[in-house]
Amino acid sequence: MTATTFPGGTSVTFLDVYDDAAPDGIPGGSPHLHLASTECYVVLDGSGELHTLDLAGPREIPLQAGSVVWFTPGTIHRAVNRGGLRVLVIMSNAGLPEAGDAVMTFPADVVADPARYRAAAALPDGSAAERADAAARRRDLAVTGYLDLRRALERGDAGPLRAFHAAAAAIVRPRASSWEDIVAAGPAALSDLSLAHVAALATGSADHLAEAAVRQVTLDDERGFGMCGRLRALDARS
Repeated sequence: MTATTFPGGTSVTFLDVYDDAAPDGIPGGSPHLHLASTECYVVLDGSGELHTLDLAGPREIPLQAGSVVWFTPGTIHRAVNRGGLRVLVIMSNAGLPEAGDAVMTFPADVVADPARYRAAAALPDGSAAERADAAARRRDLAVTGYLDLRRALERGDAGPLRAFHAAAAAIVRPRASSWEDIVAAGPAALSDLSLAHVAALATGSADHLAEAAVRQVTLDDERGFGMCGRLRALDARS
């Protein structure tokens, strides 16, 4: 069997990080976490920072062309644009982010109510200008909640962050059961295929090399409005 999905069952996106300022005066994207996927930034151009929160506390990581940083599920991250920040984003578990494997750090009362959360997270189907305005409002609300979590961690109180983790899990619970099929058909299937190839080679068989193939992928035609900025994703189905 020849693998037809992107290497490692990952997804790849070109990201231009938002450059307008949030309510705290910092330009960038919407703070959020992924519940089951690891994310990697490969910085292509510009400069900025990656601001993160976890139970170890806040952290600010400088970003410049050539920087590579990745973070595991549960890491709240905020992309900060100090000038022309462009990033190649590599996500594990391709399909999970599109299926909702991300929760933004809206204030606690919003995150505690899944219906309110969905309403706050949604973007309209209107013009590009309307979507940009809605993305900025969504980002500003997420930054408000993020700052609450950060201030609590800075005074040694991890309770709000733990409560956010629980609320985030409650938000995704209704759809999480379908994620097993996404992982099984993507990264798990590719892992099994690699193990089969290695096992075959250990016996001296190279039959799978006869299935060698080249695939070319294309960029989406338009830049969408993501959590962290304007994005163009690679379509691995091409």
